[in-house]
Amino acid sequence: MAEPLWTSEEILAATGGRAQGGPFAATGVSIDTRTLEPGDLFVALGGVRDGHEFVDQALAKGAAGVLISKPANGDGVVVEDALKALEKLGEAARVRAAGARRGAVTGSVGKTSVTQAIRAGLMLAGRGHSSVKSYNNHIGVPLTLARMPRDTERAVFEIGMNHADEITPLSKMVRPHAAVITTVGPVHVENFPDGETGVARAKAEIFAGLEPGGMAVLNADNRWFELLADEARKAGARIATFGTGEGCDARLIDFQPGAGQAVVQARLHGKALDFPILQTGFHWGLNSMAVLLMLEALGVGLSDSLAALGSFEPLEGRGAETQVAIPGGAFTLVDESYNANPISMAAAFRSLGARKTSGRRIVALTDMLELGAESAAFHAGLAGPLEEAGIDLVFCAGPQMRALFDALPPTRRGAYAEDAATLAPLVARAAEPGDLVMVKGSNGSKAGVVAAALKALGRGPGEGG
Repeated sequence: MAEPLWTSEEILAATGGRAQGGPFAATGVSIDTRTLEPGDLFVALGGVRDGHEFVDQALAKGAAGVLISKPANGDGVVVEDALKALEKLGEAARVRAAGARRGAVTGSVGKTSVTQAIRAGLMLAGRGHSSVKSYNNHIGVPLTLARMPRDTERAVFEIGMNHADEITPLSKMVRPHAAVITTVGPVHVENFPDGETGVARAKAEIFAGLEPGGMAVLNADNRWFELLADEARKAGARIATFGTGEGCDARLIDFQPGAGQAVVQARLHGKALDFPILQTGFHWGLNSMAVLLMLEALGVGLSDSLAALGSFEPLEGRGAETQVAIPGGAFTLVDESYNANPISMAAAFRSLGARKTSGRRIVALTDMLELGAESAAFHAGLAGPLEEAGIDLVFCAGPQMRALFDALPPTRRGAYAEDAATLAPLVARAAEPGDLVMVKGSNGSKAGVVAAALKALGRGPGEGG
């Protein structure tokens, strides 16, 4: 039988709590009854809904025990503050898996995809552990740590932020041996009085918890490279660089996108490498360089790293492609609906423009959020990259995207709508066989509604999906 993840005695020792009921052993850790598995420890966190309201439901679903700070049923451990107890459990997991090499990932664009691609390499190389989905905040990071088995050999953690001073405590919790900043750009700038400079300094907090002599993996093409490198050196880090320029440890030479895949040409420490990946976005050229350097820093061999990149499929809403059958043939849907900012928008347009197609290149865009006072200018500024990429038709939804729609020449205007739900049928009616159709926008502006409506076109009556 597999060794339990946590015994009640270990939870008591880690959290300083007191026992309730009998002893128990947990095989996992959960904060959500919707995804709880039998055998999990259920942690009753506060929030919009108090987790204590769900204790009975968790026990009915098979929770082994509960971590609570208010009176509740079940075998468990009672603590003063459930979130602080979860943090202590995470730190205890890190300490007991003493031999594990840990990586951390942050950046304005590409955090989750890069984290999951690194995870793929860790899993090929041995007993790996990682964040699931975008578990990158003050709850997701300690939860990911608390779920780390004691025999873990390598682990990777995604760390995000909306404000200054959010990454520092999380980095100190993880204590990474290697940390990467994918890129820095105008994301969450409305929360920073000094704009993008503040964003860069906040991302550099990833080095606050770096183990002595740890590796900082940095994007040499990014305008904030020198600032980030200075912060990394202050933290005592060694620096590895990726980019397109000479002298980069991982240098991108060329990126050739095709149907559902691309070929990357690179030089790793001066040695030529050509390898295929199942991605089509140009940003994956540099992403793959970052992944190679992080896997190397975590002790993964090159063959495992290339195998992981060659088999890693796009995550939902982050470049996944679907052939949508319509009368007369099919069009290709590129679903980039999970998130958007000026950097990722420009990269996505360039990627679409480089693709061969017998039809038109069409984009359906919803608002980019959290861009502050310059939001209208950022949206209108997308007109240039759209023209350079040769995009044929542009559909826009949302109050911010009005600025872009007005900046487009009439020949490029598809349609404008107030919201994603109203835009979706307009895009659906316009799509023709052979077209390449990309949907992109911020999650909060519901770009996913447009992508879902387009996918539904290819389903016959009664088909699910």
